[in-house]
Amino acid sequence: MKKLIISAITGVVALTAMANEVRFEGCRVITVKPEASTGLENIYVVDTAAGATISYVSDSGNVEWLRFRESGGGFADEVSGIVESGNTSSLGNFEADCGYIITDGGRQHCYWIVDYSKHEFSLNGISFADEQDCGTATLLIDGSGAAIQYYTINGVPKQLSRQIAVTYDSQEWNEADLEYQTVEQSKTLDAIGARLVVAAPLTNTTFTISGDRFSTEWGRGVSVTSDTYTALAVDANTTATQTERDSDNEQRTDSESLGGSAPAEITFKAYCSDAVEYREWQFSADPEFNEVSVSMKDDEITYTFTEQGTTYVRFLAANADGTCTTESEPYQVTIGESALECPNAFSPDASEGINDVWKVSYKSLTSFKCWIFDRYGVEMCHFEDPSQGWDGKYKGKYVKSGVYFYVIEATGSDGKKYKKKGDINILKSKNNNTTSNEGTE
Repeated sequence: MKKLIISAITGVVALTAMANEVRFEGCRVITVKPEASTGLENIYVVDTAAGATISYVSDSGNVEWLRFRESGGGFADEVSGIVESGNTSSLGNFEADCGYIITDGGRQHCYWIVDYSKHEFSLNGISFADEQDCGTATLLIDGSGAAIQYYTINGVPKQLSRQIAVTYDSQEWNEADLEYQTVEQSKTLDAIGARLVVAAPLTNTTFTISGDRFSTEWGRGVSVTSDTYTALAVDANTTATQTERDSDNEQRTDSESLGGSAPAEITFKAYCSDAVEYREWQFSADPEFNEVSVSMKDDEITYTFTEQGTTYVRFLAANADGTCTTESEPYQVTIGESALECPNAFSPDASEGINDVWKVSYKSLTSFKCWIFDRYGVEMCHFEDPSQGWDGKYKGKYVKSGVYFYVIEATGSDGKKYKKKGDINILKSKNNNTTSNEGTE
C-alpha cells in the first residue's frame, strides 16, 4: 500500500490565491495525499470546523459545490450557503467528516474533510491485562484513538492512519555473534482501542505509546510510558560442535553429519533469552523423546558417544513458573558399526610419508591394545590408541627387514570383540645390518 503524504497548513491562509486551490481560514489544516484509486485529490484534516471557512478559487468562474458521504459521489447533494466573490467561492461553518465535489468549468475536484476535534487523540495510561500468554503481550489503554474513517468517491470505506507509535524492547538472535541482543521494537498503528496486543517481548521492558501524527504536527502530541512488563516468553538457539580427530587411518563418514566413528565427542551449547530460568538437554533413542535416557541441566555440555546407533538430542527451556517453554530441533547423532583391518607390510624410513609407519585401518573402536613382537618374542612396541602405529624402531633404531608379529585386542561401538594376530613384513629398512634386538640373534 502506498504511504499517504501529509503536509501542514497552520493558521489563517493569507497568501495570494491560485486557481483550482482550496483554502481554509479560521483553522489549522494538515493535507493528506491519498491513493489515486480513491478518486480524491486531497484529504484535509482541520483542527476544528467550527467558525472556519473553506474557499475555492476558480479559473472559469463557473463553479458548483456538491457534498457526499458514505454512499459516494453518485449520491452527492448540492451545497447551499456558498458565497461568491469574483472567482472565489466560500463556505463558512462548513460541515466536515464528509466529501466535497467542486465542479469548475466541467472539471471535477474531489476532497474529503475531517474535523479532528471530533477524533481527538488522548492517552492517560497503560496497564497490562491480568492474563498474558507466551506469544503476545496484551496492553490495556486508557485513552482514545479510534479509527478515522473516510470514503472514496465510489463510497468505499478507508481508514486514515493516525500513525500512532508504539515502542518497547525485546531480544533478537544474532547468528554472527551467537548471542541474544536487546533491540528496540517499533510499531505504527492506524488507530488504537482499549486493548493492544503485540508480540511478546523476550526481555523485561516498558511500553511507550505516542502520537498521533495530527496532534504532534500541531504541537500537542502526547506520550505515555507503562510500568515495567515482566517477560514471560522464552527463546533459545543451540549449536553442536564435534571434536575432530586428525587420524589418517580412521575410516571417515559424511563430515556434515554428527557422529560417525566412535568415540565421538560433541559439545552442545544453548543460548537463551532473558526470561529462561530452566534448561535441560535430553538424549533419547526415540525421535519423539517418549523415553529420555540422559538429561543434563546446563547451557553447555560435552558428551562422548560410544555405542552404535542413533541418538537424538534436544534442548528444552522454560520461564520461572514453566508456563512458557521452547525446544530446539533435535540433533541426530549416528555412530556406525566398528571395523578393524590390519596391513601385513610396510617400509620404515624407505620413503618418508609413504607406507613408512605400520597402522591399522579402523572405525568405531572404543578400546584398543596392540603389541608387536619380533620372531624371538621380544616386544618391539605397545600402544593403546588405534590412531598410533609402529615406525619400525626398537630402542630408537630401525629394525632389520623381515617378519614381525602383532597381537590386537579391541572392542567396537557395536559390542564386537576383536582378537587379531598376524604377520608384519618389513620390506625395506635402512638398517639392514642391525639386529632387531641386542644379544638375541
